[in-house]
Amino acid sequence: MEFTPQRRLELVSGRSHPELARDIAEQLGVELGEANLREFANGEIHCRYGASIRGSDVFIVQTHCGPVNDSLMEHLIMIDAAKRASAKRITAVCPYYGYSRQDRKATGREPITAKLVADMLSVAGADRVVSVDLHSGQIQGFFDVPFDHLTAAPVLVDYLRHQDIEDLVVVAPDAGRVRVADRFGQILGADLAMVHKRRSHVKANSVEALHVVGDVVGRHARPAVPGLEHLTVPFVGPQEHAGGDVVVAEQPELQRGDHAEVGRPAAQRPEQVRMRIGCDVESLPVRG
Repeated sequence: MEFTPQRRLELVSGRSHPELARDIAEQLGVELGEANLREFANGEIHCRYGASIRGSDVFIVQTHCGPVNDSLMEHLIMIDAAKRASAKRITAVCPYYGYSRQDRKATGREPITAKLVADMLSVAGADRVVSVDLHSGQIQGFFDVPFDHLTAAPVLVDYLRHQDIEDLVVVAPDAGRVRVADRFGQILGADLAMVHKRRSHVKANSVEALHVVGDVVGRHARPAVPGLEHLTVPFVGPQEHAGGDVVVAEQPELQRGDHAEVGRPAAQRPEQVRMRIGCDVESLPVRG
């Protein structure tokens, strides 16, 4: 007699974005597991799964949104708890990968924190990692375990195609996103523009924009900005503080060649710009 073991799928979620995990569970037709997360008086996080996960394929969903350190540590604790509960395979699902902007040394005496996060996820016990629209694709190379890099581009492109927008321009917020914006433009048959900007090395989340390269006057511009895919379309790649790219691009000072500077969390910025809320891929929770 030949016995073929059947592995059970278990989907559990951290506390950073439970709405997303519930939507995933509904689409898969499975129940969301209980991680029973709680905090002690000194802030330490405790996790104990509500049912046996021995021999199961466990998918732990946790987006690393602010406070990013709490979300990341909670994710690591949940992975470690699953490993010690004899899970067969553990997949860390990170819709937004924490510290992804720190993927290289821009100047001396800096860390490469994205690599540190990769090491921590692997050491904690993750057998596979899934993320959406990384800040830079080379982060996949920081891992020795399989990495699935998903993209929201097909969803965003499909949304735009159904909006019947004439004279569309796709705007890259900086030189690093020109390739992404160009890919959107080719698929949609739209022109390309770019915001020439500089980020402050002294003040966090501060952007200095110099001018816009390309013809956007009087046209329907759709910025391909990392991180506001949950606010408008076709913003690609989650980033909590990227709203400044949109605000800076809208500043009238740019038409005169002057400087504009902003710096606040992205969810507080839509009212500053002439922007229509459109497509929500939920890689980050929208918090006003």
